[in-house]
Amino acid sequence: MKPFYLLFCIAITSSVFAQKSQYNTNKGYVAEGYDLVSYFQQKAEKGDKKFTTSYDGVQFKFASKAHLEAFQKAPEQYVPQYGGYCAYAIGLKGKKVGINPKTFEIREGKLYLFYNSWGTNTLDLWNEEGAEKLQKQADINWQKIIED
Repeated sequence: MKPFYLLFCIAITSSVFAQKSQYNTNKGYVAEGYDLVSYFQQKAEKGDKKFTTSYDGVQFKFASKAHLEAFQKAPEQYVPQYGGYCAYAIGLKGKKVGINPKTFEIREGKLYLFYNSWGTNTLDLWNEEGAEKLQKQADINWQKIIED
């Protein structure tokens, strides 16, 4: 019975690790603790530790109780694409790259986050190089990443 229990624990731990590794949790939270609901109001607001929740094995912060409750009712609606990694890097090279939580785009009701530092704004590049084409490639690349 003990070997079965050990295998069960390993399987559960591996599953939780796999979920967490699919998300960019820099600073301990998805989107570095920025409020996902606020992005859909075209604002990048920092979340507050008073309004946190977990979903899919990772932590999220929100600026208000109302935003926390909105997320809890429909988390799939707010979770960023590609686990919160830079959409441009996922599309261009299939690489997980960090983001600047203030650099985002809502496209067709979905949240995309981007790297923006050291003179490189990948949101600008995403749009200049063809967002639709990059988005399609990012969808393909992301599928490969999460299957590995």
